[in-house]
Amino acid sequence: MLALALLAFLAMDDSHASSAESRLRSAQDATRVVEAKASAPSSLERATRRALDDGLAYLAARQGTTANGSFPTTDGHEQATLGVTALATLALMASGNSPERGPYGAQVTRAIDYLLDHVDLAPESPEYGYISTGADPPKTRAHAHGYATLALAQAHGMTPRRGNRAARIERALEASVRLIERSQGTEGGWEYEPRAIAAHEGSVTICHVQAMRAARNTGLAVDNDVIRRAEEYVLRLQKADGTFRYKLDMESSTIGLTAAAIATLNMAGRYDTSVIQSGIDAIWSGLELQSEQRERVRWPYYQRFYIAQALWQLADRSQFDRWFDDERQALLRSQADDGSWNDDAHGRVYATAMNCLVLAIPEGLLPIFQR
Repeated sequence: MLALALLAFLAMDDSHASSAESRLRSAQDATRVVEAKASAPSSLERATRRALDDGLAYLAARQGTTANGSFPTTDGHEQATLGVTALATLALMASGNSPERGPYGAQVTRAIDYLLDHVDLAPESPEYGYISTGADPPKTRAHAHGYATLALAQAHGMTPRRGNRAARIERALEASVRLIERSQGTEGGWEYEPRAIAAHEGSVTICHVQAMRAARNTGLAVDNDVIRRAEEYVLRLQKADGTFRYKLDMESSTIGLTAAAIATLNMAGRYDTSVIQSGIDAIWSGLELQSEQRERVRWPYYQRFYIAQALWQLADRSQFDRWFDDERQALLRSQADDGSWNDDAHGRVYATAMNCLVLAIPEGLLPIFQR
Protein backbone atom coordinates (compact mmCIF):
# COMPACT_ATOMS: atom_id res chain seq x y z
CA MET A 1 0.00 0.00 0.00
CA LEU A 2 2.81 2.39 0.89
CA ALA A 3 4.46 1.68 -2.48
CA LEU A 4 1.17 2.35 -4.30
CA ALA A 5 0.72 5.64 -2.45
CA LEU A 6 4.26 6.68 -3.29
CA LEU A 7 3.71 5.89 -6.96
CA ALA A 8 0.48 7.90 -6.96
CA PHE A 9 2.25 10.85 -5.33
CA LEU A 10 5.06 10.75 -7.88
CA ALA A 11 2.57 10.53 -10.72
CA MET A 12 0.68 13.53 -9.32
CA ASP A 13 3.99 15.44 -8.96
CA ASP A 14 4.92 14.62 -12.55
CA SER A 15 1.49 15.82 -13.66
CA HIS A 16 1.94 19.11 -11.82
CA ALA A 17 5.44 19.51 -13.29
CA SER A 18 4.13 18.76 -16.76
CA SER A 19 1.34 21.29 -16.27
CA ALA A 20 3.82 23.92 -15.06
CA GLU A 21 6.07 23.25 -18.05
CA SER A 22 3.08 23.54 -20.35
CA ARG A 23 2.11 26.87 -18.82
CA LEU A 24 5.70 28.07 -19.15
CA ARG A 25 5.81 27.07 -22.81
CA SER A 26 2.48 28.78 -23.41
CA ALA A 27 3.76 31.94 -21.79
CA GLN A 28 6.96 31.79 -23.86
CA ASP A 29 4.96 31.21 -27.04
CA ALA A 30 2.74 34.17 -26.22
CA THR A 31 5.80 36.35 -25.61
CA ARG A 32 7.26 35.32 -28.96
CA VAL A 33 3.99 36.17 -30.69
CA VAL A 34 3.93 39.61 -29.08
CA GLU A 35 7.57 40.21 -29.99
CA ALA A 36 6.98 39.03 -33.56
CA LYS A 37 4.02 41.36 -33.92
CA ALA A 38 6.05 44.23 -32.53
CA SER A 39 8.92 43.61 -34.94
CA ALA A 40 6.77 42.75 -37.96
CA PRO A 41 6.36 45.62 -40.44
CA SER A 42 2.99 47.35 -40.34
CA SER A 43 0.79 47.59 -43.43
CA LEU A 44 1.99 51.19 -43.89
CA GLU A 45 5.64 50.12 -43.68
CA ARG A 46 5.00 47.35 -46.24
CA ALA A 47 3.27 49.85 -48.54
CA THR A 48 6.21 52.22 -48.12
CA ARG A 49 8.65 49.48 -49.07
CA ARG A 50 6.58 48.65 -52.17
CA ALA A 51 6.48 52.32 -53.16
CA LEU A 52 10.25 52.57 -52.78
CA ASP A 53 10.81 49.36 -54.76
CA ASP A 54 8.49 50.59 -57.54
CA GLY A 55 10.30 53.93 -57.63
CA LEU A 56 13.69 52.25 -57.92
CA ALA A 57 12.40 49.98 -60.69
CA TYR A 58 11.18 53.05 -62.56
CA LEU A 59 14.59 54.71 -62.25
CA ALA A 60 16.36 51.60 -63.50
CA ALA A 61 14.00 51.33 -66.45
CA ARG A 62 14.54 54.96 -67.42
CA GLN A 63 18.31 54.59 -67.27
CA GLY A 64 17.93 51.61 -69.58
CA THR A 65 16.79 53.96 -72.35
CA THR A 66 20.18 55.74 -72.50
CA ALA A 67 23.44 54.45 -73.92
CA ASN A 68 25.81 56.37 -71.65
CA GLY A 69 24.53 55.48 -68.16
CA SER A 70 22.79 58.80 -67.49
CA PHE A 71 19.16 59.18 -66.47
CA PRO A 72 16.99 61.02 -69.00
CA THR A 73 15.40 64.37 -68.16
CA THR A 74 13.72 65.13 -71.47
CA ASP A 75 10.26 65.38 -69.89
CA GLY A 76 11.24 68.43 -67.81
CA HIS A 77 11.53 72.10 -68.70
CA GLU A 78 15.14 72.18 -67.46
CA GLN A 79 17.18 69.18 -68.54
CA ALA A 80 19.76 69.05 -65.75
CA THR A 81 21.03 65.64 -66.74
CA LEU A 82 24.18 65.43 -64.62
CA GLY A 83 22.57 66.59 -61.38
CA VAL A 84 19.55 64.34 -61.85
CA THR A 85 21.80 61.38 -62.65
CA ALA A 86 23.73 62.00 -59.44
CA LEU A 87 20.50 62.13 -57.41
CA ALA A 88 19.16 58.96 -59.03
CA THR A 89 22.46 57.23 -58.26
CA LEU A 90 22.20 58.31 -54.62
CA ALA A 91 18.64 56.97 -54.49
CA LEU A 92 19.74 53.56 -55.75
CA MET A 93 22.64 53.45 -53.28
CA ALA A 94 20.41 54.57 -50.39
CA SER A 95 18.44 51.37 -50.89
CA GLY A 96 21.39 49.02 -50.57
CA ASN A 97 22.84 48.99 -54.07
CA SER A 98 26.46 49.80 -54.92
CA PRO A 99 28.77 49.40 -57.90
CA GLU A 100 28.47 45.79 -59.09
CA ARG A 101 26.43 44.78 -56.02
CA GLY A 102 22.72 44.57 -55.26
CA PRO A 103 19.64 44.25 -57.47
CA TYR A 104 20.56 47.52 -59.19
CA GLY A 105 24.32 47.23 -58.92
CA ALA A 106 24.70 47.31 -62.71
CA GLN A 107 22.73 50.55 -62.88
CA VAL A 108 24.83 52.16 -60.14
CA THR A 109 27.99 51.08 -61.95
CA ARG A 110 26.86 52.68 -65.22
CA ALA A 111 25.83 55.88 -63.47
CA ILE A 112 29.11 56.20 -61.53
CA ASP A 113 31.05 55.66 -64.76
CA TYR A 114 28.96 58.39 -66.40
CA LEU A 115 29.83 60.82 -63.60
CA LEU A 116 33.52 59.88 -63.80
CA ASP A 117 33.50 60.45 -67.55
CA HIS A 118 32.43 64.07 -66.96
CA VAL A 119 35.14 65.09 -64.49
CA ASP A 120 37.54 67.67 -65.93
CA LEU A 121 40.97 66.17 -65.25
CA ALA A 122 42.90 68.10 -67.88
CA PRO A 123 46.08 69.13 -65.98
CA GLU A 124 46.15 72.75 -67.20
CA SER A 125 42.40 73.34 -67.06
CA PRO A 126 41.26 76.30 -64.92
CA GLU A 127 38.24 74.15 -64.03
CA TYR A 128 40.27 71.09 -63.05
CA GLY A 129 38.00 68.82 -60.97
CA TYR A 130 34.72 70.29 -62.24
CA ILE A 131 32.04 67.69 -62.92
CA SER A 132 29.86 68.97 -65.73
CA THR A 133 28.40 68.08 -69.11
CA GLY A 134 28.71 71.68 -70.28
CA ALA A 135 25.21 71.39 -71.73
CA ASP A 136 23.02 71.62 -68.63
CA PRO A 137 21.40 74.98 -67.70
CA PRO A 138 24.08 77.24 -66.12
CA LYS A 139 22.19 77.70 -62.85
CA THR A 140 22.04 73.93 -62.29
CA ARG A 141 25.71 73.13 -62.87
CA ALA A 142 27.09 74.08 -59.44
CA HIS A 143 24.35 72.09 -57.70
CA ALA A 144 25.11 69.18 -60.04
CA HIS A 145 28.79 69.32 -59.15
CA GLY A 146 27.92 69.10 -55.45
CA TYR A 147 25.50 66.20 -55.91
CA ALA A 148 27.92 64.35 -58.20
CA THR A 149 30.76 64.78 -55.68
CA LEU A 150 28.44 63.48 -52.96
CA ALA A 151 27.55 60.44 -55.08
CA LEU A 152 31.21 59.65 -55.75
CA ALA A 153 32.01 60.00 -52.04
CA GLN A 154 29.20 57.60 -51.11
CA ALA A 155 30.35 55.13 -53.76
CA HIS A 156 33.98 55.35 -52.62
CA GLY A 157 33.81 52.77 -49.84
CA MET A 158 31.31 50.55 -51.67
CA THR A 159 33.32 50.02 -54.85
CA PRO A 160 35.26 46.77 -55.34
CA ARG A 161 39.02 47.34 -55.48
CA ARG A 162 39.50 45.16 -58.54
CA GLY A 163 39.84 47.00 -61.82
CA ASN A 164 40.47 50.74 -62.00
CA ARG A 165 37.08 52.16 -61.02
CA ALA A 166 37.99 52.64 -57.35
CA ALA A 167 41.17 54.46 -58.32
CA ARG A 168 39.22 56.66 -60.74
CA ILE A 169 36.77 57.54 -57.99
CA GLU A 170 39.58 58.49 -55.60
CA ARG A 171 41.25 60.72 -58.17
CA ALA A 172 38.00 62.36 -59.26
CA LEU A 173 36.80 62.85 -55.69
CA GLU A 174 39.96 64.63 -54.61
CA ALA A 175 39.93 66.83 -57.71
CA SER A 176 36.28 67.76 -57.27
CA VAL A 177 36.73 68.63 -53.59
CA ARG A 178 39.78 70.77 -54.36
CA LEU A 179 37.69 72.69 -56.90
CA ILE A 180 35.03 73.29 -54.24
CA GLU A 181 37.68 74.56 -51.84
CA ARG A 182 39.30 77.00 -54.24
CA SER A 183 35.97 78.28 -55.62
CA GLN A 184 34.62 79.36 -52.22
CA GLY A 185 33.49 82.97 -52.44
CA THR A 186 34.66 85.92 -50.41
CA GLU A 187 31.59 85.74 -48.15
CA GLY A 188 32.17 82.07 -47.39
CA GLY A 189 29.48 80.67 -49.68
CA TRP A 190 29.35 79.50 -53.29
CA GLU A 191 27.38 80.48 -56.36
CA TYR A 192 27.01 79.21 -59.92
CA GLU A 193 30.58 79.59 -61.22
CA PRO A 194 33.40 77.11 -60.51
CA ARG A 195 35.70 79.89 -59.30
CA ALA A 196 35.92 82.24 -56.33
CA ILE A 197 33.69 85.29 -56.80
CA ALA A 198 31.84 87.67 -54.52
CA ALA A 199 28.41 86.28 -55.46
CA HIS A 200 26.94 83.58 -53.25
CA GLU A 201 23.72 81.75 -52.46
CA GLY A 202 22.58 79.22 -49.89
CA SER A 203 21.40 76.28 -51.97
CA VAL A 204 24.72 75.80 -53.80
CA THR A 205 26.58 76.21 -50.51
CA ILE A 206 24.49 73.42 -49.01
CA CYS A 207 25.37 71.02 -51.84
CA HIS A 208 29.07 71.76 -51.54
CA VAL A 209 29.26 71.43 -47.76
CA GLN A 210 27.50 68.07 -47.82
CA ALA A 211 29.84 66.90 -50.56
CA MET A 212 32.91 67.93 -48.53
CA ARG A 213 31.58 66.23 -45.40
CA ALA A 214 30.98 63.01 -47.32
CA ALA A 215 34.46 63.23 -48.85
CA ARG A 216 36.02 63.77 -45.43
CA ASN A 217 34.23 60.65 -44.20
CA THR A 218 36.13 58.65 -46.82
CA GLY A 219 39.41 59.78 -45.28
CA LEU A 220 40.12 62.59 -47.74
CA ALA A 221 41.66 65.67 -46.13
CA VAL A 222 39.34 68.69 -46.38
CA ASP A 223 40.44 72.24 -45.54
CA ASN A 224 39.05 73.03 -42.08
CA ASP A 225 39.13 76.76 -42.81
CA VAL A 226 36.83 76.27 -45.79
CA ILE A 227 34.33 74.42 -43.59
CA ARG A 228 34.57 77.09 -40.88
CA ARG A 229 33.94 79.94 -43.32
CA ALA A 230 31.00 78.07 -44.86
CA GLU A 231 29.49 77.47 -41.43
CA GLU A 232 29.82 81.14 -40.53
CA TYR A 233 28.21 82.08 -43.83
CA VAL A 234 25.20 79.84 -43.23
CA LEU A 235 24.79 81.17 -39.69
CA ARG A 236 24.64 84.70 -41.09
CA LEU A 237 21.76 83.65 -43.34
CA GLN A 238 19.43 83.05 -40.38
CA LYS A 239 16.74 85.65 -39.66
CA ALA A 240 15.19 86.61 -36.33
CA ASP A 241 12.19 84.34 -37.00
CA GLY A 242 14.47 81.29 -37.26
CA THR A 243 14.23 80.89 -41.05
CA PHE A 244 17.24 81.08 -43.37
CA ARG A 245 17.57 83.39 -46.36
CA TYR A 246 18.57 82.57 -49.91
CA LYS A 247 21.34 85.20 -49.85
CA LEU A 248 22.81 87.63 -47.37
CA ASP A 249 21.42 90.63 -49.24
CA MET A 250 17.90 89.16 -49.62
CA GLU A 251 15.15 88.88 -47.03
CA SER A 252 13.20 86.11 -48.73
CA SER A 253 13.34 82.78 -46.92
CA THR A 254 11.54 79.45 -47.31
CA ILE A 255 10.97 76.27 -45.36
CA GLY A 256 13.06 74.36 -47.88
CA LEU A 257 16.03 76.70 -47.55
CA THR A 258 15.70 76.63 -43.76
CA ALA A 259 15.74 72.84 -43.69
CA ALA A 260 18.67 72.75 -46.11
CA ALA A 261 20.61 75.23 -43.96
CA ILE A 262 20.04 73.06 -40.89
CA ALA A 263 21.26 70.01 -42.82
CA THR A 264 24.36 72.00 -43.78
CA LEU A 265 25.08 72.98 -40.17
CA ASN A 266 24.67 69.32 -39.23
CA MET A 267 27.30 68.46 -41.83
CA ALA A 268 29.58 71.05 -40.22
CA GLY A 269 29.12 69.36 -36.83
CA ARG A 270 26.33 71.44 -35.28
CA TYR A 271 23.47 69.45 -33.74
CA ASP A 272 20.63 70.48 -31.43
CA THR A 273 21.94 73.99 -30.72
CA SER A 274 19.67 77.01 -30.17
CA VAL A 275 20.27 77.98 -33.81
CA ILE A 276 19.12 74.55 -34.97
CA GLN A 277 16.12 74.54 -32.63
CA SER A 278 14.89 77.95 -33.77
CA GLY A 279 15.15 76.73 -37.34
CA ILE A 280 13.22 73.55 -36.52
CA ASP A 281 10.51 75.62 -34.81
CA ALA A 282 10.31 77.79 -37.94
CA ILE A 283 9.90 74.69 -40.10
CA TRP A 284 6.97 73.42 -38.02
CA SER A 285 5.34 76.86 -38.04
CA GLY A 286 5.82 77.14 -41.79
CA LEU A 287 4.38 73.70 -42.45
CA GLU A 288 1.32 74.53 -40.35
CA LEU A 289 0.83 77.77 -42.29
CA GLN A 290 1.21 75.96 -45.62
CA SER A 291 -1.45 73.47 -44.54
CA GLU A 292 -3.88 76.12 -43.30
CA GLN A 293 -3.54 78.26 -46.40
CA ARG A 294 -3.19 75.32 -48.77
CA GLU A 295 -0.15 77.09 -50.11
CA ARG A 296 1.43 75.69 -53.26
CA VAL A 297 5.08 74.94 -52.62
CA ARG A 298 7.28 76.05 -55.51
CA TRP A 299 9.99 73.43 -54.95
CA PRO A 300 8.17 70.61 -53.11
CA TYR A 301 10.74 67.88 -53.74
CA TYR A 302 13.62 70.04 -52.56
CA GLN A 303 11.66 71.03 -49.45
CA ARG A 304 10.73 67.44 -48.61
CA PHE A 305 14.27 66.15 -49.17
CA TYR A 306 15.89 68.61 -46.80
CA ILE A 307 13.17 68.55 -44.15
CA ALA A 308 13.71 64.80 -43.97
CA GLN A 309 17.43 65.29 -43.42
CA ALA A 310 17.05 68.12 -40.90
CA LEU A 311 14.56 66.19 -38.74
CA TRP A 312 16.38 62.88 -39.09
CA GLN A 313 19.53 64.23 -37.47
CA LEU A 314 17.74 65.50 -34.34
CA ALA A 315 18.39 63.65 -31.10
CA ASP A 316 14.61 63.49 -30.65
CA ARG A 317 13.57 60.90 -33.27
CA SER A 318 9.88 61.56 -32.57
CA GLN A 319 9.97 64.82 -34.55
CA PHE A 320 11.03 62.96 -37.69
CA ASP A 321 8.43 60.24 -37.09
CA ARG A 322 5.68 62.83 -36.61
CA TRP A 323 6.50 64.43 -39.97
CA PHE A 324 7.33 61.21 -41.85
CA ASP A 325 4.13 59.34 -40.98
CA ASP A 326 1.98 61.94 -42.73
CA GLU A 327 4.46 62.69 -45.51
CA ARG A 328 4.91 59.14 -46.70
CA GLN A 329 1.16 58.61 -46.86
CA ALA A 330 0.95 61.65 -49.12
CA LEU A 331 3.71 60.15 -51.26
CA LEU A 332 1.91 56.82 -51.51
CA ARG A 333 -1.23 58.58 -52.70
CA SER A 334 0.57 60.61 -55.35
CA GLN A 335 2.76 57.88 -56.84
CA ALA A 336 1.88 56.96 -60.44
CA ASP A 337 1.14 53.39 -61.50
CA ASP A 338 4.57 53.10 -63.13
CA GLY A 339 6.27 53.88 -59.80
CA SER A 340 7.18 57.48 -60.63
CA TRP A 341 6.36 60.93 -59.31
CA ASN A 342 6.30 64.01 -61.55
CA ASP A 343 7.98 67.40 -61.48
CA ASP A 344 7.27 69.79 -64.35
CA ALA A 345 10.62 71.57 -64.05
CA HIS A 346 13.09 68.69 -63.94
CA GLY A 347 10.97 65.69 -64.91
CA ARG A 348 9.91 62.37 -63.44
CA VAL A 349 13.36 60.93 -62.80
CA TYR A 350 14.25 63.91 -60.61
CA ALA A 351 10.99 63.73 -58.64
CA THR A 352 11.22 59.97 -58.24
CA ALA A 353 14.86 60.05 -57.13
CA MET A 354 14.14 62.73 -54.52
CA ASN A 355 11.14 60.88 -53.11
CA CYS A 356 12.99 57.55 -53.06
CA LEU A 357 15.78 59.22 -51.08
CA VAL A 358 13.22 60.47 -48.54
CA LEU A 359 11.57 57.06 -48.20
CA ALA A 360 14.97 55.38 -47.79
CA ILE A 361 16.34 57.68 -45.08
CA PRO A 362 15.04 55.57 -42.13
CA GLU A 363 16.90 52.55 -43.51
CA GLY A 364 20.18 54.39 -42.84
CA LEU A 365 22.09 52.58 -45.58
CA LEU A 366 23.61 55.67 -47.20
CA PRO A 367 26.51 56.85 -45.00
CA ILE A 368 25.55 60.52 -45.24
CA PHE A 369 22.08 59.72 -43.83
CA GLN A 370 23.29 57.77 -40.81
CA ARG A 371 22.42 59.31 -37.46
